[in-house]
Amino acid sequence: MLIDSHAHLDTPAFDADRDEVIARARAQGVELFLEIAGSDVAKGSLDTGIALAEQHDFIYVAVGLHPHEASIYDEALEQKFLQLAAHAKVIGWGEIGLDYYYDHSPRDVQQQVFRRQLELALQIKMPVIIHTRDAEDDTIQLLREAWFDRGGAEIGGIIHCFTGTQKLADAALAMGFLISFSGVVTFKNAAELRAVATTTPLDRLLVETDCPYLAPVPYRGKRNEPSFVRETATCLAALHEMSLEEMARLTSENFRRLFRLS
Repeated sequence: MLIDSHAHLDTPAFDADRDEVIARARAQGVELFLEIAGSDVAKGSLDTGIALAEQHDFIYVAVGLHPHEASIYDEALEQKFLQLAAHAKVIGWGEIGLDYYYDHSPRDVQQQVFRRQLELALQIKMPVIIHTRDAEDDTIQLLREAWFDRGGAEIGGIIHCFTGTQKLADAALAMGFLISFSGVVTFKNAAELRAVATTTPLDRLLVETDCPYLAPVPYRGKRNEPSFVRETATCLAALHEMSLEEMARLTSENFRRLFRLS
């Protein structure tokens, strides 16, 4: 049984057939989803994500502010995050981090909001889901200062949709993070990423879709959906010379251990 450790089922891309998408994933052996409800906070994604988790016992939620939207962070939003974090189905804080590729929010604002959300997650002892793009050095520094040096390794977290260098992987592993691979690892031009995946310890691996984005081969270019996480797991299984069933078991155990799910 597989776990999609990062899905954006709240997005409009699924409005027409969300129930069918979920049913297809379940039929393909996806036993659990982590819905990342902060995909578009300004447009109500938090409420949509929570509603999905309340409708399905196999959907859990992470709440937090994506770096794209860092500029809208304020006291009222912070209080909403803290309120939602107490919800029984909310198990993670994220996705949070830095994105210097798009720079939708100023970099100094991204850094401030990232640091603040790490502080809040530490206070309530909630694992974090980290987004980083074209910002490796600052991500490593902030995680070390605001998370690891303050005991965050005991809580844990995920570097999601990992597309970084070996340097980032090594730093993240040293700070106790799990590394989650998406469909990108199946892309023809992702040889360096596959090399990183082979060095990632089996007890630190996760799989995800990041749907509706980044559909794996052979679905590249199409809307991604949770059932496609099987392709990513199959790729990682081949890299580690094991069966899909064994990779599914290991990654699911890793996810449940991090989030303390029975």
